[in-house]
Amino acid sequence: MFADSPAIQSRDDELLLSDGIRLISKLWFPEAGGPWPALLMRQPYGRHIASTVTYAHPSWWAQHGFLVVVQDVRGQGDSTGVFSGFSQEASDTAATHAWVRALPECNGKLGCYGFSYQGLTQLLAPANAQPPDCFAPAMAGLDERDNWSCEGGAHWWHLGLGWGLQLAALQAKRRGDAEAWIKIRRSLENGTYLRDGPALLKEHDPKGMAWTWLQRDPRDREQWPIHPVQTSWLKQPMLLLGGWWDPHLLGLLDLWQQSKAAGGSPKLMVGPATHLEWWPDAQTQLLHFFSQHLKGIDNWPSAKRAQFWNITQSCWQEACTPPASTWSLQSSGLACTDPTHGVLQSDGLGMGMEWIVHDPWRPMPAIGGHLSPSAGPADRATLDRRTDVATFNTSPLTTELQLFGRPQLSVMAQADHPGFDLCVSLSRCTEGADRAEQLSTGVLRVLGNKAQMALEHVVQLQPLLATLEVGDQLRLSIAAAAWPAVGVNPGDDTTPSGAPSPQHRVVTLTLHLTDSKLQLIPMNSGKLAGE
Repeated sequence: MFADSPAIQSRDDELLLSDGIRLISKLWFPEAGGPWPALLMRQPYGRHIASTVTYAHPSWWAQHGFLVVVQDVRGQGDSTGVFSGFSQEASDTAATHAWVRALPECNGKLGCYGFSYQGLTQLLAPANAQPPDCFAPAMAGLDERDNWSCEGGAHWWHLGLGWGLQLAALQAKRRGDAEAWIKIRRSLENGTYLRDGPALLKEHDPKGMAWTWLQRDPRDREQWPIHPVQTSWLKQPMLLLGGWWDPHLLGLLDLWQQSKAAGGSPKLMVGPATHLEWWPDAQTQLLHFFSQHLKGIDNWPSAKRAQFWNITQSCWQEACTPPASTWSLQSSGLACTDPTHGVLQSDGLGMGMEWIVHDPWRPMPAIGGHLSPSAGPADRATLDRRTDVATFNTSPLTTELQLFGRPQLSVMAQADHPGFDLCVSLSRCTEGADRAEQLSTGVLRVLGNKAQMALEHVVQLQPLLATLEVGDQLRLSIAAAAWPAVGVNPGDDTTPSGAPSPQHRVVTLTLHLTDSKLQLIPMNSGKLAGE
């Protein structure tokens, strides 16, 4: 039986900033007792939702003895001002924290929580601002290119457009423009946003983050901001929550490394989660963390500082250092027509060539993983039987193999047009089953004259932890599209690339396998972010 829970009250309140902007928040707290330590979330989607798509309702947190404050950021919800995205948040952080600490329901202790946009707002503050007592950023990063909008030189397509149009619809609602809201919503419902999304963003939110990102070249580092975090904040108690199939995982791992380098002791959990679907125990882990650092209740069930979910064994593990493994690619040219022909050779030499013909009329679809509309685990066996994907397999394993880190493929490639993509997947094929359990995916876009030259290219995949058993085979799959995770490469240097069009070219991609190499970058190497 469940014990009776305390009654919860809620109310709205506002913070008047020095520039006249009013930031509106909703507060939840127990009806009796107090004051309480505060949990603050600052977000752009409407305070009443309170990120319940992933978090327990604020009333649940209040029942456990917290004051919960969910704030509409500047220019969103009922807060006044103009919304300008991440760039605005640092200037409002210090005033918000001081205001929360001074609320009559607050005992002066402050923790921050939230994921995605709400994860980053926890970290941005003006110089010398007092940090919160603790915080728990989830599924967020500091780099607007690599952690929020691009991978391997290509814009996120499905994700970038979908998120940008959500923000555009919120702005249309604020303006009272029901026609624009319905137009945007309909495009998401019927899938036309994949083709019409850029035009909708330009028309209805031309100063928004998503449209701004699409105007930037993913190849030009100088065009993209990276938001700094003060060292004093990085040293504070921090719980970092990430998911193997979340697009912001690399940003979270980078934040983990930065905190450790600054002298902090962050706790990291990377679990079986997409951006919106988390593991059931995540709320309990958060509750233990905030109870420890805001109430002094040390009921943390484990002293482990980093835990990772083993994708194939369905259990938590600590960080480990598996033996270094390297595989080369071998084929006599039939890896696209027979999914069992290409070979992943452990500690051997690459051999042969392979040709992939990319037809933009029927681009290779993206399934599962961290960028596709169907994020998460996936069986890609059907895709691997297509003749526009080259597959390479190890022999059945004679000993157990643990994969922990970031897979990286080095291969020499060239195309017959000035633009091509390398879209790579790593899978487990189990003995006696016609399945290819996709474990990790990655993309590299090559544009310009160098695309037509035989050059070595490096494709970095999403980090993973997985154990392959005796009899399993490791499979590497290479295609030239991952639609709609990224736009379809048109065979030229157009940026951004989007839906197929009459201008898209059939591209023949030649892989020279002699010096090919698949390896794992260790999780603690500090090189996970690549460039």
